[in-house]
Amino acid sequence: MLKKPRIENSFASLRTKLAASLLLTSFLSACATAPGNYLDTSRLKDNDQAPSETYPVHLIDANLIMAQAQAAAAKTEPLPPSALSDPSLYVYHLAPQDILGITVWDHPELTTPQGSTLSSGGNTTQTIAGALQQPYTAALPGQADPYGQTIAADGTIFFPFVGRIQAAGKTTTQLRDQLAARLVPYIRNPQVDVRVLSYRSQKVQVTGEVKQPGPLAVSDVPLTLVDAITRSGGTNPDADIQRVRLTRNHKLYVLNADRMLDQGDTTQDVMLQNGDVVNVPDRTDSRIFVMGEVKTPIQVPIIRGRMTIADALTQGGGILNTDANPRQIFVMRGMREHPTTPEVFRLDMTQPDSIMLSSQFQLQPLDVVYVGTAASTTFNRVLQQVLPSVQTLFYLKQLTR
Repeated sequence: MLKKPRIENSFASLRTKLAASLLLTSFLSACATAPGNYLDTSRLKDNDQAPSETYPVHLIDANLIMAQAQAAAAKTEPLPPSALSDPSLYVYHLAPQDILGITVWDHPELTTPQGSTLSSGGNTTQTIAGALQQPYTAALPGQADPYGQTIAADGTIFFPFVGRIQAAGKTTTQLRDQLAARLVPYIRNPQVDVRVLSYRSQKVQVTGEVKQPGPLAVSDVPLTLVDAITRSGGTNPDADIQRVRLTRNHKLYVLNADRMLDQGDTTQDVMLQNGDVVNVPDRTDSRIFVMGEVKTPIQVPIIRGRMTIADALTQGGGILNTDANPRQIFVMRGMREHPTTPEVFRLDMTQPDSIMLSSQFQLQPLDVVYVGTAASTTFNRVLQQVLPSVQTLFYLKQLTR
């Protein structure tokens, strides 16, 4: 009579072991049986060894803040070389494809008023009707245009009684004096005026986050960086005018137009010259990444060139009171330029002066602000992962009794 309970207990123990085995097998094969996409790692060789690199951490304190301010004040971006030290000395020099208007007073037969024609011989004369039907695009070398005389590719123009005369490389004053001197044998005391009707030889390209990108003509009025942005319709909302890129003579320069507008730093408002390319970028390279135990992990654009730890954490909704470790506010810097040796800074938010330090430590583009996790939170998260499995095993054991 005593053997029956033993047999039942052995069967119950066997059923419990069998159920536990089935449950463990289902856990191990979950990746193969669970719905959805998954990665089969059987063909991947995973070296699970811990990395040997260590990174020194700099504690953010008052001395570090002062050193940062001094380094920022001493850091200056190189400015592009300029042919003139004073923009008031700028004088425009004529070049091929410029269109000139030449007036000889009291001699209308030698004057080319706007809308009339002047032939240089052959079949190069354009009529007003023909110009209206086929608008002017590019004049032939030496051809008189309905809107004036076009400087030929060799830098010359044709003028009656004078013939071909070199115009490129000269100012309008120099060309005027030379024409007047050459007309003296034919006209008594000639009074000549030379003006540029269309500046077409020299240009500056403006691209990027401006409302009207395209070429801008270099004229007799000096063209500066702010002028170019203004004449292009201004910037778009996503424009980063703190990092305007100027390409000159195959070299790249970074200019801060906002420093000119906000602080009056005229050194950033450089005078542009022929062949310059101005690019106003967006804020892709002027972002801060806020990660870790914050309410809203977010990427924050740098506004007006300034962003502190306090600004970044506020944009992320602040740190989580229940999960964050306030002693571990990390800033990781330089990962694009030095991916193997980044700089790491740490702020201890439990100290009395931490609020002041957080509002003074200046972040740089592409910095990562990471809020660490409290040790108790890590333990709780492990329990949250383990408890469902333990509860399942407990209920399964109760059902098999």
